[in-house]
Amino acid sequence: MSRVRVGVAGLFLASLAVVALVASRADAQDKQSFTLKLEKDKAFYQKTDTVVAQIIKVQGQDLTQKQQSTFFFKWTPEKIEGEKATLKQKVEGLFMSIDISGNPIIYDSAKKEPAGSASNPGLMDFFKGLEGTEFTVVLNTKSGAVEKVDGKEELAKKLGAGSAQMDSLLKKILTDDSLKQMADPTAGLLTDAGRAVGDKWDRKTTLNLGPVGSYEVKYDFTYKGKDEKLKHLDRIEVSPTITFKSPTESTEGLLFKIKSGTLETKALDPDQTPSVILFNSALGRIEKATISLKMEGELLVGIGGNDTKVALSQRQTTTVEQQNDPFPPGQGSPTPAKK
Repeated sequence: MSRVRVGVAGLFLASLAVVALVASRADAQDKQSFTLKLEKDKAFYQKTDTVVAQIIKVQGQDLTQKQQSTFFFKWTPEKIEGEKATLKQKVEGLFMSIDISGNPIIYDSAKKEPAGSASNPGLMDFFKGLEGTEFTVVLNTKSGAVEKVDGKEELAKKLGAGSAQMDSLLKKILTDDSLKQMADPTAGLLTDAGRAVGDKWDRKTTLNLGPVGSYEVKYDFTYKGKDEKLKHLDRIEVSPTITFKSPTESTEGLLFKIKSGTLETKALDPDQTPSVILFNSALGRIEKATISLKMEGELLVGIGGNDTKVALSQRQTTTVEQQNDPFPPGQGSPTPAKK
């Protein structure tokens, strides 16, 4: 009888082992990988578009400011060794529009004579200095983490040329960490682990801009499976949270000083686009990502020896797109229009 019991127990344990093995294989098969796929010397193109609308309340007055920035990047993998890749990132074109209370300043690298170039030569030179900027980026293709970026010194020299104040500010803002976040083809939005439908995870980062202040960023992700409309793409829904904190270090070199205050994330307005990542697993890259935010808060700003309370409400939407071919002609696009 004891042998029968032992035999039954053995069969039961063996069955459990088989079930566990099958379940683990099924679980592995059900999990989607979000690893980057790169080929040496095979370039891909990225467009990053950010739209910002601000309402600034100062001394009983409402000042409105609208900004749009569009950057066109070319990424070229130059070396791939295991999970480590070295890529060349080049700013091929850009479009900048800043409208302060109805006074627009526009720079379009696709045009020889950008609007506003005569009245704002300093700002135009700054934007023009961004064109052609190159960085060498060392990237972990599995985790998506940027390990190293070269090109900071060259950029600071280009943008700060002729201005000791600008040169000093750029050296404080362009830290290694801030540059890694700016020179990230994944925009910090990918996960290094396989995910099953319904899985949730988060990622936290801090962007320290020195004398300007710092941003604590948290993304909460949920993998939803294949997108209902674009069925070849995986859909990840995102809930971003950003908290701005006033600077704790010297603000020397700035015309203003943020002395105290915070900005915090609020619920999106009904007309804002939800935050979603669409990942192309066949090509191993983000096809399109949209991150929307609404932030509000109050800051104490010192200007010319006077302290002023500033209430700020900001709506922001950033869209990142990647594809094999250059983007078509348009604002800031390096692709010439057909004649």
